[in-house]
Amino acid sequence: MTQNSKRAAIIINPAKPVDVDVRALAAKHCAENGWGEPIWLETTKEDPGVGQAKEALEQGADMVIAAGGDGTVRCVAEVLSGGDVPMGLLPFGTGNLLARNLGMDVTDFDGAMAGALAGTERKIDVVRAVRSDPDKEQLFLVMAGVGYDATIMADTNEDLKDKVGWLAYVDAGIRNLPGKPVKATVVIDGKTVVRRGVRSVMIGNCGKVQGGLEIFPDAKVDDGLMDVAVLAPHHGRLGWLSVLAGIIGKGRNKDTSVEYFQGKTVEVTLEHNDDYQLDGDHEGEGKHVRMTIEPAALTLRM
Repeated sequence: MTQNSKRAAIIINPAKPVDVDVRALAAKHCAENGWGEPIWLETTKEDPGVGQAKEALEQGADMVIAAGGDGTVRCVAEVLSGGDVPMGLLPFGTGNLLARNLGMDVTDFDGAMAGALAGTERKIDVVRAVRSDPDKEQLFLVMAGVGYDATIMADTNEDLKDKVGWLAYVDAGIRNLPGKPVKATVVIDGKTVVRRGVRSVMIGNCGKVQGGLEIFPDAKVDDGLMDVAVLAPHHGRLGWLSVLAGIIGKGRNKDTSVEYFQGKTVEVTLEHNDDYQLDGDHEGEGKHVRMTIEPAALTLRM
């Protein structure tokens, strides 16, 4: 191995069960493409990827591959965003939403590994989310939400998730359908667009969520805009059907159960604390978050 051969770092979530020998796969592709031996870093419960990504850069990695689910991808992206080192994806999660939104075949690990080392580069937007209570700044790539969608993430049975995948979210979704709205104020690019009781405010950088359902029909990962969906079902049993109709009809009818907006900054303030999620990970509760899009901040190779 020459001193100047490139090195890839692989940041893997060891908790994700995969039926492929990732070390052998990585070694084979690195050798075939003239790369040096890969740097191997495992995530932990305490540090799901941020520390490992910093370590990879310190070790001089020319490429960082996130091998795990959307949570691992988000943590690695938090470090690589704004820099020159590209990120690759080996999708091992339940949702793999970023990979799916980018049109990757999430079952083709061989292709994913080859693409990460020798594929084409593209830049995508990231969203910086800053909460005021608790004070925390994070990044997301796919979508974030407060209210009902985040409650689903909080209440999903992990064992069920391992057995039936994204259907576990459906189970949690049905269990949590009855619930109270929370008064929300949504300000987009400085203008108040919503001030009323809602069940969920979802902010998307990509369009598709679990099970291929398209929540944000106009969302593109590189358009410099966030897409916002406000869900406010009418009272009674059929309230959620109007929400579903609104999503399927892409919000074109005059019904206010689903409203769509787009913008570069989004600020959500709730009357009281409610569940909060980023890229499918429940991040506790909060009542205020400000989100800003950072266009073309992350380089992906695939």
